[in-house]
Amino acid sequence: MNAFAALPLVIEPRDLASRLEADELILVDLSSAQRYAAGHIPRARFVDPKRTQLGQPPAPGLLPEKAQLEQLFAELGHRPDAVYVVYDDEGGGWAGRFIWLLDAIGHQRYHYLDGGLHAWQAEGLPLSEEVPASLAGTLELTLHDAPTATRAYLQSRLGADDLAIWDARSPAEYRGEKALASKAGHIPGAVNFEWTAGMDQARALRIRQDMPSVLNQLGITPDKEIITHCQTHHRSGFTYLVAKALGYPRVKAYAGSWGEWGNHPDTPVER
Repeated sequence: MNAFAALPLVIEPRDLASRLEADELILVDLSSAQRYAAGHIPRARFVDPKRTQLGQPPAPGLLPEKAQLEQLFAELGHRPDAVYVVYDDEGGGWAGRFIWLLDAIGHQRYHYLDGGLHAWQAEGLPLSEEVPASLAGTLELTLHDAPTATRAYLQSRLGADDLAIWDARSPAEYRGEKALASKAGHIPGAVNFEWTAGMDQARALRIRQDMPSVLNQLGITPDKEIITHCQTHHRSGFTYLVAKALGYPRVKAYAGSWGEWGNHPDTPVER
């Protein structure tokens, strides 16, 4: 029986603490190597966030190669009945990106620990320095396109009434005052809501409870297809997670993000 079956996508530290011994659990820590070594949630397996990205300019945020994903998930002991719980120490950017990876491999059994390591520690729950053994073996994955918007797809959808582009970058990047590509500004029609603004600083970086009303005021509504991005689809890992957690039915990540859009010769830009 799945001990996590009755839980929502976003769970609290107490939900995880009472299920740490569940056989189906694969607990993934996406903080830094130093932070992990200093103490992590018991049973957590460390994944270097860089392994969730292709890492090649100008669009390092694209999905890793299939073989790279197969190696990563084989090391984690991936299996069809596994339940992943993912967390980081920054409020959900890398954890949200990992959830996108799970969507990309067609695995829907996952949860995000709200607030991550900060929330766990705020509850006074124990940490461990024990490192689970890396698993061996081979794995064959099937990749799915549905969670991802390509540049061409996004460009073909510009101006659609049922599209909301959620830009998770800083206001300065959005306005073109800070350039991290050959072109500065934003995708036409995109709405800017910077990723950390969605975190509740008073509640150990949990997702803000008023996010539904915040997004509604921005026109990022459940009746639309939501495509979210940042510079490398790291910050927008959080915004992807939020839209999924709120139950929005059509959510995609533009993994190429501004690294690709802002350096492509044929992409329109607003400032």
